[in-house]
Amino acid sequence: MIYFDDIKKSRERIKKYIYNTPLDYSMYLSRSDTNTSVYLKLECQQKLKGFKIRGALSKLASLAEDEKAKGVFAVSSGNHGAGVSYAAKILGGIKAKVYVPETIPMSKLEKIKYYGAEVITVGNNYDEAHAAALEAIKKEDLIFVDPCSDVEVIAGQGTIAMEILETNPDIDTIIAPIGGGGLITGISVAAKHLKPSIKIIGVQTAACPAMKKAMEDRICYTEFPSQPSICDALIGGVGEIPYMMSQQCIDDILIVEEEKIKEAVLFLIEKEKVMAEPAGAVGVAAIMTNYDLFEDRNVAVIISGGNLDYSLLKSIIL
Repeated sequence: MIYFDDIKKSRERIKKYIYNTPLDYSMYLSRSDTNTSVYLKLECQQKLKGFKIRGALSKLASLAEDEKAKGVFAVSSGNHGAGVSYAAKILGGIKAKVYVPETIPMSKLEKIKYYGAEVITVGNNYDEAHAAALEAIKKEDLIFVDPCSDVEVIAGQGTIAMEILETNPDIDTIIAPIGGGGLITGISVAAKHLKPSIKIIGVQTAACPAMKKAMEDRICYTEFPSQPSICDALIGGVGEIPYMMSQQCIDDILIVEEEKIKEAVLFLIEKEKVMAEPAGAVGVAAIMTNYDLFEDRNVAVIISGGNLDYSLLKSIIL
């Protein structure tokens, strides 16, 4: 379980290493006739262009010296691995090993390598890389930095909600993408503590609605089949902690189609001048698809990452 106190402690650990990212008003998504105000929480402008650095720093900064001496390992579709690699470097040169699938975008792979982590490429998707990593770690004495089911990691992601409500206390709805579920869990714990009436809405791609199905079926799908998707960060199963807390943390989950996600990526570039990777744009896709659900609301949309591959951008534009 995650508690607000965990998030407050995490904030103290990481505040000197991260940005308090902008909460920008969107004149294009807001509408005066329905009294709807929409704000973009630009985690795509965070260090390394993604929110994952918060959780990685939170976890590694919490380690005892003997744990740091062992080193750490992670499994990632990209942004989490980059965060772990960066955190390991700036917190004293901790040895880091990151397992990634063969489908990892080059922009994310380059960041993991740049900050010094050893990269092991295995599997056709996140779930396959995850399974390979857990098998390999049986032979190594490293600290696992789970991207979505670790108390300190989730607490780090929850610091986003503290920033949102400090910047604009009138926010009454937060929209967040869901992959493994760590981001929305941390955000919800913080936001509902600070403002119990707030609504927390998750968004998943129709290609892999793992958390929605898990909540419907009351089964923790730690692995989940996926159709082809441009949202590499939202593919795979859900974490155990996010699943266990989902009923109290998530008020609703909206499913968006891949074509609408592409439209959202282009909308953010053209209108908002914001570079978002597809997984970071799903919240905007959800508003564009379900605008009536947000009438008379003050909405904060988490733009969770900005590591958009050039080749993917070209394919979306063309």
